[in-house]
Amino acid sequence: MADYEGQADYDPMVAVDLFDASTWQKSFASEPNGGNCVEVNLRSDLVGVRDTKLAESPVFVFDAGEWNAFLEAVKAGQFDLPA
Repeated sequence: MADYEGQADYDPMVAVDLFDASTWQKSFASEPNGGNCVEVNLRSDLVGVRDTKLAESPVFVFDAGEWNAFLEAVKAGQFDLPA
């Protein structure tokens, strides 16, 4: 696997400013009280991911290619826990 050169000025504590606050989406499977879920914010060029239950959660940012690769890996079962 090749090393990934991240953005030097990326700070997950202020990355929330890259996203419209009204467009965060919680999983449909999230528990009514917040539970153990994450929220995503889907822009055309970036995807933000943060912890639902932490008001000041850091935001992890992925470009569209990284996000699509992650979704493909999930669908392929690469992150499934052993039975």
